[in-house]
Amino acid sequence: MELTPEQKLVQRDKEMIPTVLVRAMFGLTLLCLLIVVYARLTDRPLEAMPPESALVQERVIVLQGDMSGAAKVTDTEGNLIADLDPAQGGFVSGVYRVLERERTKHRVALDAPVRLVRFENGRLMIFDDTTNWRADLMGFGADNHAAFAKLLVQ
Repeated sequence: MELTPEQKLVQRDKEMIPTVLVRAMFGLTLLCLLIVVYARLTDRPLEAMPPESALVQERVIVLQGDMSGAAKVTDTEGNLIADLDPAQGGFVSGVYRVLERERTKHRVALDAPVRLVRFENGRLMIFDDTTNWRADLMGFGADNHAAFAKLLVQ
């Protein structure tokens, strides 16, 4: 008995994603979920943390940004450190928007300063002491890391 075109289409669709593969995908997802639940319930220590290193340089700055990507960086006394146009300040402005969201969530002042810290091993991090938020800027690429590194020397 020959299959009709509709039956051939249904059979071909079944062959495109094998049932075994779909089951394996759900099994792997369930296994990952179980590992995470186990780790959280047993208070396993965080193992993928960056290595500890001595603090080399720290600067307290105030960030301001807008949706265009333009950003302004000042010190705590209001002295201008950098006035970045949208082409230069996109990442700095993006970090400001994350800070703004975190601060809104924690109901703290939006214009509080942050600490920009360089460590001996070359890592650069930004800390917001009002919300305990922090970001390791090494993970955002060399250009974005350099955008904040310039703020330490200006």
